[in-house]
Amino acid sequence: MDDAAPPAPPDSGSALGPQVDPRLLEILVCPVTRGPLIYDPVAGELVSKGARLAYPVRDGVPIMLPEEARELGEGE
Repeated sequence: MDDAAPPAPPDSGSALGPQVDPRLLEILVCPVTRGPLIYDPVAGELVSKGARLAYPVRDGVPIMLPEEARELGEGE
């Protein structure tokens, strides 16, 4: 009988949240403003300060749909 541990699940990121390919971050823009996005690894979101929206990143894939985005609160 094999006592080896089962394989680990695919890496979905670090304790900070899912990782996003840095090359992808270089080309992505906000679909509302066409402006730059800032990756927040703690929240696992791409933030558009111009649109005041935060787009979720799920399993390392940015969800760039305005209806899926979270509106930023005051001071965010």
